[in-house]
Amino acid sequence: MSLSFYYEFTASADTPAAKLQEFLRGVEAEAKALGFNPTTVLNIPFDTPERREFANRLGGSFTVRDERLKGVAVPAPHQLRDHDPVSGECRLIPKQGVILVVTDERGCEACFGFFQFPEHVIDIHGAILGDTALEGRWWFRDFVDSPDARYRELVQRFDAAGYAKRVKDEFG
Repeated sequence: MSLSFYYEFTASADTPAAKLQEFLRGVEAEAKALGFNPTTVLNIPFDTPERREFANRLGGSFTVRDERLKGVAVPAPHQLRDHDPVSGECRLIPKQGVILVVTDERGCEACFGFFQFPEHVIDIHGAILGDTALEGRWWFRDFVDSPDARYRELVQRFDAAGYAKRVKDEFG
């Protein structure tokens, strides 16, 4: 059994991406001061197949389970991955992300930031098959398997700014 440090962030739907990017630039400066290198802040729409695959690599997906996704429903392919027609569960791909990527001395990357997801899962004809219940909010959840206190310092910045929704540290 391994231990992890989990974090979940959220921002209101009306928060401009530019404001989140500015906040992450401040967190990035602290990350650099803490010894993370390289670091980068991305503000990117996931509007092409390549960018949607990149979102997946960043950890960008949101699980939706809805009865309307069971059976023969045919969701629009650009919105999700891993659709299970038996359980009615799928992983929704974000529309946009504002993300900080930090790299430690061993070359391990960790992501922090915000994704914005579609309000609804739609089918190939535009009919609604499921709802996210996010109400347009920016949302992000990830974890690191490390006791390194520097990750906790970065997450503390999110908490101080009112963006941390949930933090669980199995190391402490």
